[in-house]
Amino acid sequence: MRSKSKQSAKSSKAVSSPFNYTSLALLGGIFVLGIGVGIAFSSTATFSATNVVSRDFIDASAPNKDICVQFGASAMVMDTRLFVTMNPFNVYISQPSMRPGCVLRTNNWAVLEQRKLVTGDQVRDCKNRMNTFGFTGALESSPEISCIYQNDSAKNLFFNQPGTGAPLPENNQF
Repeated sequence: MRSKSKQSAKSSKAVSSPFNYTSLALLGGIFVLGIGVGIAFSSTATFSATNVVSRDFIDASAPNKDICVQFGASAMVMDTRLFVTMNPFNVYISQPSMRPGCVLRTNNWAVLEQRKLVTGDQVRDCKNRMNTFGFTGALESSPEISCIYQNDSAKNLFFNQPGTGAPLPENNQF
């Protein structure tokens, strides 16, 4: 009788579960692949103009996108107005309007000068203040060109989250 009980114990141990290591590894791989595909799809999918999720969409929307990508960087331009009253002291801000734009690198201002969109005085004034030019609208029609200042004091706070490590250095000086 003892031998029968030992055999039945051995035979019950020999029965394997439906999830062996190979099937668990396969299911784990499918799970990780599904997460990767989901992340890739959600970060590149653009279904409407209200969903701007990628640099490629911003580059494609920029005015004169070939010039912008080659000589500068595409940008989102926000126009808003600020009203300050003194008595009583209040601050009011208008609804911002967002539109595509372009920021040129300082060594590529000749693009605007060749097309006679900025004068030598404007270039000199902008250069003296160590600024650069940005524009909205197509260069062939009537673009809105502004001398703009790169504000390095407004750091990207997404990089300064606890546990993310040191902030990335700025290397795109315009």
